[in-house]
Amino acid sequence: MVVEHNSMSGNSSQAMEIEPNNSTYMANGEHEPEENSPVKQVALTVFTTDDESLAVLTFRMWVLGTLSCVLLSFLNQFFGLRREPLTVSAISAQIAVVPLGKLMAARITDRVLFKGTRLEFTLNPGPFNVKEHVLITIFANAGAGTVYAILIVTSVKVFYHKHITFFVSFLVVTTTQVN
Repeated sequence: MVVEHNSMSGNSSQAMEIEPNNSTYMANGEHEPEENSPVKQVALTVFTTDDESLAVLTFRMWVLGTLSCVLLSFLNQFFGLRREPLTVSAISAQIAVVPLGKLMAARITDRVLFKGTRLEFTLNPGPFNVKEHVLITIFANAGAGTVYAILIVTSVKVFYHKHITFFVSFLVVTTTQVN
């Protein structure tokens, strides 16, 4: 596979040969081909194997994921009701959580809680990893969208001067979101 690299000046172009590793060793020593992406850039950057040693459902993931979901939901709803609406995308949360995750990995204690029981766990199982980052991004994407039924509730209150109880508002919002 040949990948072309252009320099900053734009005058010269370099080509380099890259062979993606698309086979694994089986227990008997034979090669087993792995499924790889037909897109060259994806095949070169995305792993075809899973590192099962990485922690997934960590304290960091739950805190940063919930925080990003709630914060993006609030900001997008708040700024969405303006004359010139502003949208904060999930990509901004995806970028912001990397240093926060690394900071939490460096500062949170790695002491084991409930040691010796079946509920044994630690708040800091190791360095911040890609699996935690992906789950936090999923949380952020869930909160990045707006609830369109809020516009219905707001319009009824503002333009028709009708009082809608919290229960009715909650029912309208919930029934339109859960479909």
